[in-house]
Amino acid sequence: MAEISGHAGQQAVAAMAAYDTDVMFTLNGGHIWPLYDAARDQGMRVIDTRHEQSATFAAEAYAKLTRRPGFAALTAGPGITNGVSAITSAHFNGSPVVVLGGRAPQGRWGAGSLQELDHVPIVSSITKSAATVTDPEQAGAMVHEAARLAIEPHRGPTFLDFPLDVFGPSVGEVPDVGSCDGMGAAPDDDVVAELAALIAGAERPALMVGSDVYWDGAWEELAAAAAHLGVPCFFNGMGRGVLPADHDLAFLRTRGLLKQRADVVVVLGTPLDFRLGFGTFGSATVAHVVDAESQRAGHVEALTVAGDLRLTLRGLAEYAGDRVDHAGWIAELRDAESAAAAGEVALMEADGDPIKPSRIYGELRKRLERDAVVICDGGDFASYAGKFIEVYEPGGWLDTGPYGCLGNGLGYAIASRVVRPSSQVVLLLGDGAAGFSLMDVDSLVRHGLPVVMIVGNNGMWGLEKHPMQAIYGWDMACDLQPEMRYDDVVKALGGGGETVSSPAEIGPALDRAFASGVPYLVNVLTDPADVYPRTSNLA
Repeated sequence: MAEISGHAGQQAVAAMAAYDTDVMFTLNGGHIWPLYDAARDQGMRVIDTRHEQSATFAAEAYAKLTRRPGFAALTAGPGITNGVSAITSAHFNGSPVVVLGGRAPQGRWGAGSLQELDHVPIVSSITKSAATVTDPEQAGAMVHEAARLAIEPHRGPTFLDFPLDVFGPSVGEVPDVGSCDGMGAAPDDDVVAELAALIAGAERPALMVGSDVYWDGAWEELAAAAAHLGVPCFFNGMGRGVLPADHDLAFLRTRGLLKQRADVVVVLGTPLDFRLGFGTFGSATVAHVVDAESQRAGHVEALTVAGDLRLTLRGLAEYAGDRVDHAGWIAELRDAESAAAAGEVALMEADGDPIKPSRIYGELRKRLERDAVVICDGGDFASYAGKFIEVYEPGGWLDTGPYGCLGNGLGYAIASRVVRPSSQVVLLLGDGAAGFSLMDVDSLVRHGLPVVMIVGNNGMWGLEKHPMQAIYGWDMACDLQPEMRYDDVVKALGGGGETVSSPAEIGPALDRAFASGVPYLVNVLTDPADVYPRTSNLA
């Protein structure tokens, strides 16, 4: 327990720093100046953006890459409502983000102060906790509890706002961080043993590995369990990279076989939502492993293990009963995986005009290092990344997640470069998605954060235009400006860039981007007739 004097902002920043959070993401507003005062005094880095959505997305990406609480400070009223979509994404992604907001003074509440708005009811449904700090001496304890709750499985965002009149001189205590903070409950050993026996006795089992395996830091336990039971692994969300893409038991291209051939599918650390057919894999028996009781699926009947995923996976790795030999099943999948990879070559080498999006990924894959951070922000163009990009290390893949909110890209890129200063950071943008946050290239430039951005520019909202045409025979509100010079926007903001219109230019343009040392956008004009082969049932 540490006693902090000065004001409530000093306590708040000290409480975040106790969890090793060393960056505040923000956009300046007078209601939160005491938080800046504290960050300056305590040596916390402050990264400011051009929109509160970007600041909050940056805080989420910081959490994703560090597995520590992300920290966004948003000013009152519109500052907080501008961050709501990003808070909601963190909620759906299970990302531990602490949002501290300003608030009009409590002593004059109801008189019509600037930006007087009760934020708590607005964010209550998308946070694990939301409250107003009214006692300055409790500020440190409340922020500590918000951070502790954010990292407790099942993880998610928390919110506190601070009335201006709570920032007067005060002294308060910041509790110590507990050694068990962030750890989940122990799973039921008997249910873990039942799950292990189910996997071991199956002819064709598979693991579908999701983001919570990453959040629990369970990649070594996953590798041990998969090797011990001889189970192929497929990946979802931030599960990508928890086993390297070239691991003997890692598969990317053959998920379709799970519905056709698997007899047991164990979904680890991700919801049974639209991305996974709502928990249906053909005739396979489905089991579900979740990090907390709150994540039990209510719409399907499935053997469910709830608790710390590291402990569950250790239990699977210690199974000592009889096991079916899965070598034939793994070989079948490996043959199918190799055939699918061979079939991709023509797509990734396509040299037709106009450019096929797949050619961009063919060139990018040649240049990505194993520790690269790849960020997706878009519809069809970003979906190709999920199909073609191979991830080799934990934390190498940042996508929008199940909420599907565009505009995450620049915020994610800002935090990625802050957290991973020596890794490649590549942001993949649809031209529609670029419109949400491209102004925050200014933030990259001001803070000296070089990032490679690639825009797949087909001049439309492709995820809507092609389906509307297929269903109605017409489309509406789907067209963007053809051949828009997004690279000129980046250059005007102090970065670099170029437009590419032929396949042979893509590789050299990417080389220049990686070598530039500045925020650099490669604007690739792609085939507007290209349709991503989408099969998901979204509802």
